[in-house]
Amino acid sequence: MTRHRIPRRSSAALSAALAAAVLVPPVAGAASASATTPATPQPVCASDQAGLAAKLSKDIAAALHGRSATAAVSLRDDSTNTRCTLRADQKFDSASVVKATVLATLLWDAKKHHRFLTPRENTLATDMITRSDNAATSKLWKQLGPAKVQAFLKAAGMTRTVPGSDGYWGLTQITANDQEKLLELITHPNAVLSDNARAYILKLMGKVIPSQRWGTPAGAPSGTKIHVKNGWLSRSTHGWRVHSIGAFTGGGHTYTITVLTQDNSTMKAGVATIEAVARAVHKDLNPTAHAATLYAPTDNPQEAMPAVPKE
Repeated sequence: MTRHRIPRRSSAALSAALAAAVLVPPVAGAASASATTPATPQPVCASDQAGLAAKLSKDIAAALHGRSATAAVSLRDDSTNTRCTLRADQKFDSASVVKATVLATLLWDAKKHHRFLTPRENTLATDMITRSDNAATSKLWKQLGPAKVQAFLKAAGMTRTVPGSDGYWGLTQITANDQEKLLELITHPNAVLSDNARAYILKLMGKVIPSQRWGTPAGAPSGTKIHVKNGWLSRSTHGWRVHSIGAFTGGGHTYTITVLTQDNSTMKAGVATIEAVARAVHKDLNPTAHAATLYAPTDNPQEAMPAVPKE
């Protein structure tokens, strides 16, 4: 099916709109910050649809209110030319979310060498994305090497992402904005990834096993095609890192959501935080969707935890 890209503002105009967006005050009941305490960052949104930016800002803030997590959010919706950000340039340990970047790097490199993936690469890529297989990821990471990963990041404009060293791909430093740049490449025609590569990535992200289809898909409307990659990791500093990136397509409506979190007391707390944000976003972007038909993730979320150095 042919995709028609919706015209959007220039980056300068969008930046100006975001800079001019009104910050939504803390939700009712929140304690006022003292003069010596920095205010909690609030979501900043801009949209061509009247009232949508303010609603998203308010509802994302409400979804995060009272939670222990330090959360970063970035989302884009082309149909309304909507953008939202919160701590979108703060760096987080990637955990398994980086596997989408590994796949994109593999396909970008194959394109450069005018070749298709080998059967071995296809098997490893499928296992890496649909089941979050760590061994498959490590094999592809080693095959590509840091230089190729870094070269892809430069080509993709993901300038704040730093690959993990010594083979620890789960400690790659990522930002919500850079993850949105990746999702933008995956969902729209561009010079970095071929149309076949984009379709392949979306296909695998659309076949993630049910126990790993949690996070940003929560609350997606019926009929929407869900493409997701999640990750989590626990360390002595910043507790649980729990992340989710998602692309949502179909019916002429394409949008993407990234939620990165850390300082969660438990894995389930991190999942709950992401899903609260996701439900708010899906509801605001699809106001006519029937509540009974919204996607409900598993109550027993799973994910592979990457290897990290002993602390």
